[in-house]
Formats: sequence, structure tokens, C-alpha cells
Amino acid sequence: MKEIKIESTLYVFDNVNELPNEALSLMQKAIEARGKAYAPYSKFYVGAALLLDNGQVITGNNQENASYPSGLCAERTAIYYAGSQFPDSKIIRMAISAGSKRNQTTKPIPPCGACRQAIAEYEIKQESPIEIYFMGETGAVAKSNSLANLLPLVFDKSVL
Repeated sequence: MKEIKIESTLYVFDNVNELPNEALSLMQKAIEARGKAYAPYSKFYVGAALLLDNGQVITGNNQENASYPSGLCAERTAIYYAGSQFPDSKIIRMAISAGSKRNQTTKPIPPCGACRQAIAEYEIKQESPIEIYFMGETGAVAKSNSLANLLPLVFDKSVL
């Protein structure tokens, strides 16, 4: 038997005002998108914004459904739209903001597992990392230089 050690590196900013300008602008778009989310059941609102290498900014938000599995997260809403409308463009950066109508979210909230897998697919497809910034409504903002920090043992086409 051998031991395999997996490490992840994240960078944490105390608040959005510490972000570099290009990340701050994108996070503001994610916050704006969060305000348009449709979450009547969970009361948990998420917005995502993507910067593509062609300069386009794509936003998405979570869209719930009374049949819970039929809804879609903000990250996947944005990433699938980008993939359908700009299939040859790379995603450079992603910003995510999540908040709840039940309690204030002040800690960074990362993408769920399904969204991590979807982001991984695009990172692998484009053969370059996607910077990911994520936060709650207020407070600290975490940054990962690649999805690989959030999903180190990725399931990809090489196992199919």
C-alpha cells in the first residue's frame, strides 16, 4: 500500500473590495445575476458570471422546479449557455455569489459537486484552467486558480 497526498490551494480575500478589478467586475455581475434567481423552494439564491476569452461575459442563476432534480444551478446555467453560444471560446474566469433568504451567508460557498464536474469538463475541453472566485452574500471571497483544487480526483473521458 502507498499513501497519496492531495493538496489544494485557495486564496482568501477578506471582502470583495480586495479583489483585483477584473475579478471585482465579474463578481458584481454574479451578484446581480443572483438577484434574478428563481428559488421559491430552497430560498437559496446563486448567481454566476463567466468571462470568456472573446471578452463576452455570460451570467446565470439557479432555476428551481417543484420537481427538485429538474432545476439547474447558476454555474451550470452559465457554463452551458457559454458552451452553446460560444463553443470555441475558453472560459477564463468564473465568479459565484450565493445567498439565502433564511440566513445571511458570510462564508465563501463553492460550487456543488455536479457543478464542479461540469466545470471540470470545460476546463479539460479547453486545456486551460478556469479561475474561480466564490463568496456568500458578504464577507470573504475565495479564489481557486483551477477547478482541480476543488475536485482533485476528476472523473473524465479517459476512464470511459
